[in-house]
Amino acid sequence: MKISVQTADFDVTCVLAELRDRCAHVGAVACFLGTVRDMNESRDVAVLTLEHYPGMTERALARVALEAQTRFPVAGVTIIHRVGALYPTDQIVLVAVASAHRHDALQACTFMMDYLKTHAPFWKKETDPEGQACWVDARESDAAAHARWFADFDSPPALSGSAL
Repeated sequence: MKISVQTADFDVTCVLAELRDRCAHVGAVACFLGTVRDMNESRDVAVLTLEHYPGMTERALARVALEAQTRFPVAGVTIIHRVGALYPTDQIVLVAVASAHRHDALQACTFMMDYLKTHAPFWKKETDPEGQACWVDARESDAAAHARWFADFDSPPALSGSAL
């Protein structure tokens, strides 16, 4: 497992090559790459600023990666999430999963992204071209996507505990 929260951009090709090297015995690598939009809910976005609590954020990402590894037969996980000021088309997040089969890799990737969109300790502020800023909450659709993974529980059991 590789977890990184960083301000610097990343090279997707290099990250995926490193994951493939770590997991050369598998037949599938699935990934999700999130980028900054220039518009959100009919509002122009000039800058997206992501804030976090160092240490706490990395532990939360590690917990979701471990939960994915218990739910799905995956061989390796990489999560890179950027923080700081980001601009339209900048890369925000990369979740990559190596597994023997594509279905497991895709499911694990989706599971982790559904968590990251709603429960990861990041705070997002969008600033429009005129300099007006507003904090961004998770969408109801993101919460519904997350809830489907925990339909049989009152709260996410493996993710609600203490830090690693």
